[in-house]
Amino acid sequence: MSEHNNLLPPLSLYIHVPWCVQKCPYCDFNSHKQKNEIPEQEYVAHLLDDLKQDAHLAQGRKLHSIFFGGGTPSLLSEQAIADILSGVEAIIPFEQNIEVTLEANPGTLEYNKFQGFAHAGVNRISIGVQSFQQEKLTALGRIHDPTQAKSAADYAAHAVNTFNIDLMHGLPNQSIEDALSDLQQAIELNPTHISWYQLTIEPNTQFHSKPPKLPQDEVLWDIQQQGHELLKQAGYHQYEISAYAKSPEHQCRHNLNYWRFGDYLGIGCGAHGKITLPTPEFKIIRTEKVKHPKGYMDLTKPYLYKQWPIDSEDLPFEYFINRLRLKEPFPLSAFSKATDMPHDEITDALKQAVNKNLLNKTESDNEVNYQITKQGLAFYNNLVDLFL
Repeated sequence: MSEHNNLLPPLSLYIHVPWCVQKCPYCDFNSHKQKNEIPEQEYVAHLLDDLKQDAHLAQGRKLHSIFFGGGTPSLLSEQAIADILSGVEAIIPFEQNIEVTLEANPGTLEYNKFQGFAHAGVNRISIGVQSFQQEKLTALGRIHDPTQAKSAADYAAHAVNTFNIDLMHGLPNQSIEDALSDLQQAIELNPTHISWYQLTIEPNTQFHSKPPKLPQDEVLWDIQQQGHELLKQAGYHQYEISAYAKSPEHQCRHNLNYWRFGDYLGIGCGAHGKITLPTPEFKIIRTEKVKHPKGYMDLTKPYLYKQWPIDSEDLPFEYFINRLRLKEPFPLSAFSKATDMPHDEITDALKQAVNKNLLNKTESDNEVNYQITKQGLAFYNNLVDLFL
């Protein structure tokens, strides 16, 4: 164990698989349309080499969680996932009860592999459904239909204890009735977790160059209010702006580590990482890997594209843009522990947030705690801007 271990947050691992059957018009992730067969064995070998080069950044910690994102990680074979997980564990040991999430697309019959993924060590599957209405799926460029989405959920429920349905609202020409129907159909599949996001138009996407007609703000507001109530009545507890879980043990531990400003290594094309280095002087670095599969798998080039420290003046905003996504209260001391900065750097911003009813402040056992209010969740952007 590192002597600095008590200064370090938990460590997660993000593994990026860049290939997709086709690129969705709203997607700004680093994904590439699969033209030929995926060079699976070659990519697995590169992922493990990439991790070996980053292994010193673990600084004595075991892995708290692993997340396969993409692209579409479920395009890989069960054997590839098994090889990656056994290879990773040989480089950085796992914490007991590690959470291992794999994102899956219901559109390519990959759900037949779910049992195999579970045998390989995956214990949480996240299915990118987005909508249960064919017209909306077509507009979003999704390759599955509603029946396949429901089959995938059924397979996931039988393969792992925790499965998530990813759903979007605020879709092109979506009415309140459409949005609530999507949610109701997701609830009927009884997932242990639902991620319910509003569609946002991101730069460098097809939707950005040809914007679709999205619902008006007042419709979006009604969708959010009524949808939240529907989830609550169905027994889903909102613990983050877009995340709802059946119970605390079904919350996504990997994402919780991000939001609590924990550390994570990122391996694979374009993967990002965030690491705390407490010595010789305290700093937090971010890393980004080479984006294109060809460049990433070029043996003459490094995997690391760039690495940079977070400037101390940016740390409060970086901390709170993550931490304030969560509904849980947080002690003021958590900020200092995560950033090595004194409280007085953020006193004014916290005071303003409390005065505007965006945060609640409580004191107990010589500890000052803050918690986001209902209004804070509704006006999250205004809240985090106070820490800029």
